[in-house]
Amino acid sequence: MKKRFFKHSYLPNVPEIKKKMLNEIGIEDIEELFTDIPSEVRLKRDLELPGPMSEYEVLRELKSILNKNISTLEMPTFLGGGVWPHYIPTHVSTLAGRSEFYTAYTPYQGEISQGALQALWEYQSMVCELTGMEVANASMYDWGSALGEAALMSMRVTKRNEFIVPKAINPERITTLKTYTRGAGAIIKEIAYDTETGMIKLDELEGSVSEKTAGVYIENPNYFGVIETQVNEIQEIIQKNGSLFVVGADPISLGILEAPGEYGADIVVGEGQPLGNAMNFGGPLLGVFGCKSTPKLIRSMPGRLIGMTSTQDGEMRGYVMTMQTREQHIRREKATSNICSNEALCAITAGIYMATIGPGGLKKLGEICMTNSNYTMKKINEINGFKAPIFKAPHLKEFTVNVDDLGTDIKTVHEKLLQRKIHGGKAIKKEFPELGETALYCVTEVHLKQDIDKLIGALKEIAGG
Repeated sequence: MKKRFFKHSYLPNVPEIKKKMLNEIGIEDIEELFTDIPSEVRLKRDLELPGPMSEYEVLRELKSILNKNISTLEMPTFLGGGVWPHYIPTHVSTLAGRSEFYTAYTPYQGEISQGALQALWEYQSMVCELTGMEVANASMYDWGSALGEAALMSMRVTKRNEFIVPKAINPERITTLKTYTRGAGAIIKEIAYDTETGMIKLDELEGSVSEKTAGVYIENPNYFGVIETQVNEIQEIIQKNGSLFVVGADPISLGILEAPGEYGADIVVGEGQPLGNAMNFGGPLLGVFGCKSTPKLIRSMPGRLIGMTSTQDGEMRGYVMTMQTREQHIRREKATSNICSNEALCAITAGIYMATIGPGGLKKLGEICMTNSNYTMKKINEINGFKAPIFKAPHLKEFTVNVDDLGTDIKTVHEKLLQRKIHGGKAIKKEFPELGETALYCVTEVHLKQDIDKLIGALKEIAGG
């Protein structure tokens, strides 16, 4: 039976146009474009899409799908692992939704984009103040892409190809890092964590850093929620070999923890989602990126950099995209990254949020998160069969919960919580099998005492059979 094609005036999907496009780029079949995608993850059938529908029909269909969703107000979520629930003041999204800001693209035309450029410049300034860095860009895609770019930047600056990371980080972030650096011939080395504290093993780190090491990356707090208290010792080990010190941080933690710049970080990356950006089912996210102000580092930075200048008479100031030679639209063969569209809207949202909450508010927020999480850990630890946390170390808002002594697995515990309209922690048994039946929980300021007590009550019921 001959296959029918849906033709549309504005979609270049008809066979004739496809054939011309393939001829133009010198390939026989469209499948050749996807040879890099492993066959086992590719769809082997046509998409099961309905036929053409009216706008009203599409609206009805979407609403029926959306009605299946349950919000975090109806079902408290304690899911850790990278996208966190935080309260967003109503005016943050209202201001960010203004038409002057409402785009993810960089405002290239400075003469008509002064408001957006100033908003991004203010965002950069607040990121610098928060991280202790002297220069920040106007955003990356997410924490993972920021880490990948930091590794490439370290390699460019040091002319070395080895990059060291801890094993106690999000496995998805490791995958992104390896994808970003594969073409550059990077060697990624992983350092084990101490099984008692969850922190980096200093002796293994010291034995791994050498004159081949471009940079060393740590996270504070790390994937297990552990606050790394050995940062000064780590910095001393790195400094001996002239490697760059890269720190990944949850910006919420910087309200109560020392800024990475204060303990010697050269580059700081992180996830800006907690700064006023909604969880949105996992994206879009916001990659935070900052560094010291040495010319070598600044000129090797990826992404957009917004600068402030003045008229020749000094009477007026203006905002511009500066040092654009590193972008692909000018001298692309010498570009430091391939980031084109960025997360400008998410960055502006984060700027509005930081301006709203201020240093004092961020400190109070961090204290609430730490108080709530420690209360939750204490209560869980009192339940027979549960251990929280696994590691003997300070935690901020995330922590591990183990049920090896409960006589069941973490998946069953999670399913029973869902039956009680509670979303539990992220099971990390596959990621870290050595930790046994363990989940990663997260508690923030949005978890009121009644939410936490509801979780504790449910866990007690599960423990009681």
